[in-house]
Amino acid sequence: MKLWDKGISIDKKIEQFTVGNDREIDSHIAKYDIMASKAHAKMLQKIGVISVEELVELLGGLKKLEEQIANGTFVIEDQFEDVHSKIEFELTKSLGEVGKKIHTARSRNDQVLVALHLYYKDQLEAIQAKTKTLFDTLLGLAEKYKNNVLPGYTHLQVAMPSSFGLWFSAYAELMIDDVYLLQAASKTVDQNPLGSAAGYGSSFPIDREMTTKELKFSTLKYNVVAAQMARGKNERTIAAALGGLSNTLARFAMDVCLYMSQNFGFISFPDALTTGSSIMPHKKNPDVFELIRGKCNKIQALQSEMILITNNLPSGYHRDFQLLKENMIAAFEDLKAILDIFDYAIQQIEVKNVDLNDSKYHYLFTVDNINTLVEDGMSFREAYQKIGGQVQDGTYKPDTSKKHTHLGSMHNLGLEKIRAKFPE
Repeated sequence: MKLWDKGISIDKKIEQFTVGNDREIDSHIAKYDIMASKAHAKMLQKIGVISVEELVELLGGLKKLEEQIANGTFVIEDQFEDVHSKIEFELTKSLGEVGKKIHTARSRNDQVLVALHLYYKDQLEAIQAKTKTLFDTLLGLAEKYKNNVLPGYTHLQVAMPSSFGLWFSAYAELMIDDVYLLQAASKTVDQNPLGSAAGYGSSFPIDREMTTKELKFSTLKYNVVAAQMARGKNERTIAAALGGLSNTLARFAMDVCLYMSQNFGFISFPDALTTGSSIMPHKKNPDVFELIRGKCNKIQALQSEMILITNNLPSGYHRDFQLLKENMIAAFEDLKAILDIFDYAIQQIEVKNVDLNDSKYHYLFTVDNINTLVEDGMSFREAYQKIGGQVQDGTYKPDTSKKHTHLGSMHNLGLEKIRAKFPE
């Protein structure tokens, strides 16, 4: 069944190419199409296009389909182009002429658009909730290991003293910035596009403010052309937000892989969380974190894909938009799984005590020692030259006793202030 069927046969090769794998992808948005159809039916009754009795029949039919989706028995067979044609077919099969009225005053364009808006809203909320879970875990680890020294590096060279408390809470605070972007993306899709029809509105006296309230959108995308032009723009915005969080997680995963290596040896994980080698029996490979890194980098590439598909398209609907759904949905599913496994794995981290007497950390405290001389009255340039001279002639002896007391430093992490910053 095709919603645009006019009784004309279409070339099977053309049909196969244009439909693609929409049936499989649409299973993710099926429940949202039902939600929007229920709101649309209520609005049609309010404006007098259908009767109260017809509304009751339509809502009953939609509820049955909703239950099928919930229990996993809803299937979009090959004869249907997408979820929208499947739902209308089932309503018509069970309700007859009444079922055919569900498409009144809407187009497949705004039908898929509103379903995607609702799907994106839910998925962004789920991502934010999972990010908060990982955020809380990291702050807990920061508190637990706040006194464990961790060498800090610049240019991958030993630089200054840091701590596991700083390391864990650094990534926690970075995720706050990522949530700001996720919330901005949420705001862009929290606008009801239903009623824009094919992109130019409808001559029916539809009540778009009613469907906005029914679907719990914060506002309406008033201009019908703007509503349709949001297709693609929404995906670019969301992809940027997902990419921002993925960047944080990928960098964190890279740190984990680095710090697990024997050359650093700062952390480890239980054997059950690592994998071995087919020929090297001593190996404990951080495959989970390597896959997190790779998957997150893949998600970061999504924004470029969204830009290239939609760049310079004129106003109005174009079939190119169909190509946006698959990888957007895959990115949401991947990122939710990444957040879950990252939180699960990082809770089992084994933090090791770093031997600061190891010769490679001999110069870790030079900056602290310069600062002590400055506090004793020496100018910074003279203190720098004095300690630098000791490094050069081999007479430098580190003093490891200095504390970093300012807010946000290794001995004053400000964890509660970071916790309070997380957006509601």
